[in-house]
Amino acid sequence: MIEILTDALLDAFLDTIKLLPFLFVTYLLMEYLERKTGDKSAAILSSIGKLAPVFGGLAGIVPQCGFSAAASSLYAGGLISVGTLLAVFLSTSDEMLPIFISEQVAVPTIAAILITKAVLGIVSGLGVDFLLRFTKYKHKTEKHIRDAYEDENESEEHGIFYEALQHSIRITIFIFLITLVLTILVEGLGKDTISGFLSGQPVFGVFLSALIGLIPNCAASVIITQLYLDGLLGSGQMIAGLLVGAGVGLLVLFRSNRRHMKENFLVTAMLYIIAVFWGLLIEALGIRF
Repeated sequence: MIEILTDALLDAFLDTIKLLPFLFVTYLLMEYLERKTGDKSAAILSSIGKLAPVFGGLAGIVPQCGFSAAASSLYAGGLISVGTLLAVFLSTSDEMLPIFISEQVAVPTIAAILITKAVLGIVSGLGVDFLLRFTKYKHKTEKHIRDAYEDENESEEHGIFYEALQHSIRITIFIFLITLVLTILVEGLGKDTISGFLSGQPVFGVFLSALIGLIPNCAASVIITQLYLDGLLGSGQMIAGLLVGAGVGLLVLFRSNRRHMKENFLVTAMLYIIAVFWGLLIEALGIRF
């Protein structure tokens, strides 16, 4: 038990400390926009318009969950659309790419999977934004940058660097605590137990893989990637699990956008449904990477 706790502490620390630079830069940008442009900031970052999910999907290819964390904060501040957020989440590869490289997977195979995830993220993001135009969902007009912060009435007597660092440290501590608990649970259950639920289930395995992928911890993407490499998961199952594997993006979303919990659960549900849909379609078409 002590060994599990020690390993969990180390893993949680390493997983969260690397997010600090991403969070700091994001909050620094948001602080600057808030003070220099006020309510006009949303319009400025929205100038990309309908193509925003394209940039989100391409940015998510980089194997760093820091982008998903940054996207969550920007979304909570009303600076990007839900489609853009989902595009980042769906295309983010988390631990997949490093594992593929370490296992010397063929470059064309790696490229095909990365491009597939990016394309599916972009198509899904564009589709969600398009469909939401016909609903009463008006996220960007109702949110402000300060909504992503812990206290709306926070004093601005400090400089933007101090404020950005303060917000970054707060959310990093939150992520560390949650990641620690999740790591202990995963280690306690055992990766073999989790693997048993995923392997040998052609259709139901897609739902299970996507459910496991929702765990905001790098262990999820490690398990799914390794099972695929071992031949225990099909391409559709693998894609479904990795599409929802947004790293700590969901944790940051629930923390930064905590005033709108129903919205957070809706985003999570959409992420899961989209991943399952694409996973089932890939399985049905017999696509292999």
